[in-house]
Amino acid sequence: MLILFLEGGNLRGRNPFSMQLALLQYDAKFGQKIENLDRVEVMLTGASFDLAVLPELFATGYLFTSKNEVASLAEEAGKGPTSQLILQLCKAKKAHIVFGMVERAQGRVYNSAILAGPRGIVARYRKLHLFYEEKRWFSPGNLPLSVTNVHGARVGMMICFDWRFPETARTLAVKGADIIAHPSNLVLPHCPDAMMTRALENGVFVATADRTGTETRGGKSFTYIGQSEVVDPFGKILFRMGREEEGVRVIEIDPKLARKKRINRYNDVLKDRRPRFYS
Repeated sequence: MLILFLEGGNLRGRNPFSMQLALLQYDAKFGQKIENLDRVEVMLTGASFDLAVLPELFATGYLFTSKNEVASLAEEAGKGPTSQLILQLCKAKKAHIVFGMVERAQGRVYNSAILAGPRGIVARYRKLHLFYEEKRWFSPGNLPLSVTNVHGARVGMMICFDWRFPETARTLAVKGADIIAHPSNLVLPHCPDAMMTRALENGVFVATADRTGTETRGGKSFTYIGQSEVVDPFGKILFRMGREEEGVRVIEIDPKLARKKRINRYNDVLKDRRPRFYS
């Protein structure tokens, strides 16, 4: 287990508007929920952060082979071992964590991202754009994209393949997001570079937490590309992890940089939009 820290400032003399933003990347073992949770607990316990972003479906693995398998690993948000561990960590660290999970709700199962804090579940998002065989296992998301205040920063969530649809990040930016938390299990090679564009075109921080490793199940094999990263509102990669690297990376950011949408004295990233011509 490797824990790395990348600090963007002096923690003793921190900017009052700064945030310690963490990403966790590791090789989740399919179906071994308790083992995965134990590993993540150790990794996060050793890190200091205000907001951490974990991968998509971080506790269960991704490559399902049946609806029964999905159902057996699903939990209600706020209940079950996954939520309980994250809530415990949030309370102990007085921090917030965005994590991906198989969510069971009202007889359906969703690929969800949950924002948890010291006082409980703060917000949830259900993946709008399902990838590949996710369409066999999950119901499409039915909650609107939303933005939540976390330690003075405005945080929105999207999940993995949502990156391929610019409307997702743009909607979060229009709603005021400073940071887009992006739990992922990436297999396509384009996302890490595409997130530079998503950040730049919307003037937001993007925090993509991916996993690593290979899953081979049911005659299929997925190799995950790692490269978890934080990109700033100017499209600059503040750090990018390796393809096989496991650990936690933490960086200090100023979320309010994402509120400076003006490019020059004449142009503003959001105010110059002309939506009536886009439909």
